[in-house]
Amino acid sequence: MKFIAATCLAGSLVLAGCATTNNSSTPSSTSPQAAGSTSPVYPRDALTPLSSSQAHSQSVVTLAPPVDMWDRIRRGFKMPNLDNDMVRDREQWYASRPDYIQRMTERSNKYIFHIVEELERRNMPTELALLPYIESAFNPQAISSARAAGMWQFMPATGTDFDLKQNIFRDDRRDVLASTRAALDYLQKLYGMFGDWQLALAAYNWGEGSVSRAIAKNQRLGLPTTYSDLTMPAETRMYVPKLQAVKNIVANPQAFNTELPLIANHPYFQTVTLTRDLDVELAAKLADVRLEDFRALNPAAHKPVLIAAGTPQILLPWDNAAVFQRNFDAYAQGQYASWTAWVVPTTMTVADAAQRSGMSESDLRAINNVPPRMLIKAGSTLIVPRGARVKEDVAAVVADEGHLSFQPEIVNRRTTVKAGRNDNVASIARRYNLKPTNVAEWNDVKPNHAFKRGYSVVVYLPVRATVAARAGAGVSVAARGGHTAAPPAKRGGAAPAKAAASRGGQIVKVPASSKQQVVREKRGGTPVKTPAKKKH
Repeated sequence: MKFIAATCLAGSLVLAGCATTNNSSTPSSTSPQAAGSTSPVYPRDALTPLSSSQAHSQSVVTLAPPVDMWDRIRRGFKMPNLDNDMVRDREQWYASRPDYIQRMTERSNKYIFHIVEELERRNMPTELALLPYIESAFNPQAISSARAAGMWQFMPATGTDFDLKQNIFRDDRRDVLASTRAALDYLQKLYGMFGDWQLALAAYNWGEGSVSRAIAKNQRLGLPTTYSDLTMPAETRMYVPKLQAVKNIVANPQAFNTELPLIANHPYFQTVTLTRDLDVELAAKLADVRLEDFRALNPAAHKPVLIAAGTPQILLPWDNAAVFQRNFDAYAQGQYASWTAWVVPTTMTVADAAQRSGMSESDLRAINNVPPRMLIKAGSTLIVPRGARVKEDVAAVVADEGHLSFQPEIVNRRTTVKAGRNDNVASIARRYNLKPTNVAEWNDVKPNHAFKRGYSVVVYLPVRATVAARAGAGVSVAARGGHTAAPPAKRGGAAPAKAAASRGGQIVKVPASSKQQVVREKRGGTPVKTPAKKKH
C-alpha cells in the first residue's frame, strides 16, 4: 500500500508540472515559460519527478478539452492588450453589424481549426487565428485593389518569397494549407525581427522595411518605438486596433450583445492525394459535395481542371474524403480530365490558337483570360480541350512552370500612297519600314518593279503610322465616310486578287508572313482570318 501511495503522489506531482492555470494576456515569446509562470508547462523530454519547491510553485488545472473553437482560442491568448479610443471605435463598428460578424465567423468554420492547430504547434498566440477576419473576412478568394490575394492577403512578390506558386493552374496565395504556412512563417520572422507582436503585425500590413525606418526615425529623435508611438499610415494605425476589437468580442461576446456561431473543436477537412488530372466538377461530384463547397476548400485551383503534378493534394470535408476515394476508384466512364495543357509552339493570334485547339475564339479567351488585341507568345501554356487520344496527364514541368505571355497585336490598315519620281518597290518599303517582298505582293508586281509617278501604291500600315502617312506626302483616302479607298483596277479591268478593297473601311490584321492571305472578308461584322498552318 505504501508503494501505491508513493506512486500516486509522484503521478500527481508530474501532472502538477504539466498543466497550470493561464489567464494572462502578457506577451509571450516562442521559448518555454520560466518556472513560476502562470502559463502551462508541457514536458519536452523524459518525465522526471518534481522537486518539492517545483510542486508548490505549480497549480493543477483540469485536463478537459475546450468545448468549442472559441474556448480553445481564448485559452491561447498571449499578446498584450491594446486599450485606446481606436479599439473602442472598432468594437462599436463590429458590434453594430451582427450580420457581418455572423457571415465572417460562419465562413471561418472551414479553416479555423487548422489555423489554431498550426499556431499551437508553433507556440504562437492564438489571437493570430483572428487575423484573417481583418485581412479578408476569411474569404480565400478575396483580391484587393493592390493585387493581394487569399485569406491572408499575400502580395505576388511576398508570396513568391514564401514559396507560394502562382501560375496559370493555381495560385497558392489562396491555398488554405500553403497560405497559412506562409503567413505563420512570415509572422514568426517579423516577430524575430522586432521582438514585439504589435510591431510584427504592423510590418505584416505595412512592410518590414517601413516599420524599420519608422523605428529608426523615432530613435534618432529620442522617442519611444512602440506601436502606438510610431508614425504610420492610417490603415496600419488601425490594423492592430481592429484585431484587438475582434479579440475582445471573441473573449466576451455577451458584453457586445453578440452571439458567435458554434464551431466544433475538431477538424473540418482532411487531405486526399490526387493521382490523376481531374476536372473540378467531377471531383466535387465524386466527393458528393456541392461545387461551391469544393471550391471553398480548394480555392487555389482557378481553372476547370486539377493538375495532379502541380496539385498533389486536395481538401475535402472530413466525412467526404472516404466517399471520394471509393467513387474515384470505381469511376469507369472514361477519362478523369476533359482539359489539358498545350504549350504554344510559336507566337500566334488567338484565332489561330483557337482553331488549332478545336475551340471557339471566345471560349479560349474566357478560359485562359486572354485580353483583347494581344498575340499569344511562343512558350505560353493554354488550357485546351483534352482529346480522347491524349492518354498522358500534364507533365510536372508544365504544371510547375506554366505561364501565359502576350504581346500587342499590330493592327494594320490598307492604305494607298502616291508614288513619287523614281519610286520603286524598294524605296516605298524603306519609306514605310516594310518588307519589299510584301510591297511587291500587295501590288502584284515584281520586287524590282519601278512605279510611275502618281501611281497609287497599296501598303498596309499600323493605324498610327497610317495617320502619320496621311499628313505626309500623297496618301489617297476616299471621301466615303472616311473609309479607305479601294485600289485601282488592274489592267484589263480586274483588281489585283492580293490587294482587294478593304470592305467598309474595316481594319484588317496582316500576318508577318507574306505567304498568308493578306485581306480577309468581313463576315457578320467580324474580321475572319484563315491561318496558314495546319490544325493542331
